[in-house]
Amino acid sequence: MSESTVKFTHNVTARFLRYVVIDTQSDPTSPTCPSTEKQKDLGRLLVRELLEMGVADAHLDEHGYVYATIPANTSRQVPVICFCSHMDTSPDCSGTNVKPQIVRNYQGGDIVLPGDPSQVIRPADNPALADQIGNDIVTSDGTTLLGADNKAGVAEIMDAAEFLLKNPQIKHGAIKILFTPDEEIGRGVDKADLKKLGADFAYTIDGETAGHIEDETFSADGAVITIEGVSAHPGFAKGKMEHAIKIASRIVERLPKDTCSPETTDGRDGFLHPISISGALERATVSFIVRDFTDAGLKEKEDLLESIARDVMKDFPHSTYRLEVKPQYRNMKQVVDRHPEMIDNALEAIRRAGLKPVKGSIRGGTDGSRLSFMGLPCPNIFAGEHAFHSRTEWVSVQDMEAAVRTIVHLAAIWEERA
Repeated sequence: MSESTVKFTHNVTARFLRYVVIDTQSDPTSPTCPSTEKQKDLGRLLVRELLEMGVADAHLDEHGYVYATIPANTSRQVPVICFCSHMDTSPDCSGTNVKPQIVRNYQGGDIVLPGDPSQVIRPADNPALADQIGNDIVTSDGTTLLGADNKAGVAEIMDAAEFLLKNPQIKHGAIKILFTPDEEIGRGVDKADLKKLGADFAYTIDGETAGHIEDETFSADGAVITIEGVSAHPGFAKGKMEHAIKIASRIVERLPKDTCSPETTDGRDGFLHPISISGALERATVSFIVRDFTDAGLKEKEDLLESIARDVMKDFPHSTYRLEVKPQYRNMKQVVDRHPEMIDNALEAIRRAGLKPVKGSIRGGTDGSRLSFMGLPCPNIFAGEHAFHSRTEWVSVQDMEAAVRTIVHLAAIWEERA
């Protein structure tokens, strides 16, 4: 199936505008799954829309996951493919009372957001805008994030599902749909039932620039240093007190200044990043995230942290420290590379959608990172989202439509090549 042999019609923008006004922020402090009940509000709407399309098994489970199947319409034995996006939005920026707007026929220059004119989408900060001349740009009003991360992906999968169901001449194997909660807080597949899902391969639709596919993510660990200081009455503390907060501060101060931090790295460089510090005189903790594309790179940064802590502690002979490292996720490339057909098929789908495919790496993680190591290989395909986790988040209508076409072509290519 080529782009010229099928006439695409799109409802993806209307879907997207419907979904972003539903507040689905996740909450890292909540122990429940989903972390916020309001995520189920979107899940229930998606199930209702899937059932109305004719997807008979669509349902929302007690943990906030949406599962659905588009049955195969071919006699060929085709691997079962899953398309996955997450329903939650980032806790970093308000997702309450989102007011989306569409800037039609963008002609370049700054986009001043009407709800808060101090929020400006500038080409200098968003070089991808250079490729959007003549396109329609969706933004928030500037008082909240937009939610394109990842409701653009949700809308694109939904639109592709409807298109496949309405066009049975496009042959495909069984297609599974999975919408997850809590991806933004690192718990997106904690309760995913892969046996029930029954897919052989998966793609998250959660990427940035149109045409991009990512087969590689960071590997990630969390690290916590706990310092046990020495308490004394401040009036009589000379030569006795060893202040845990000051020890923790000194460790943070000793971190590299020009390398190894998010603000000094890009490309394939990893980092060691303090995310919180808390405590009192007697005990303090510093939490870090550690990121690199290789396991060896992770260990190198953790060894550096250990050496800094050990060196700082020499000045505090009566105090102790403890470093605990917990694995979070690993680079999906270790799994995806065993299945080159996944990437080959996706690159061809992007070409058929009229785009130039670009393969890259994610300086972060996706649900696909963990799914890959749970036995479901899962690279990441673009959704068109930009400046995510901020009030200047945006997505273009045309990029969302291109993502829908890519999903449809990808389903057909798996059937053709079976």
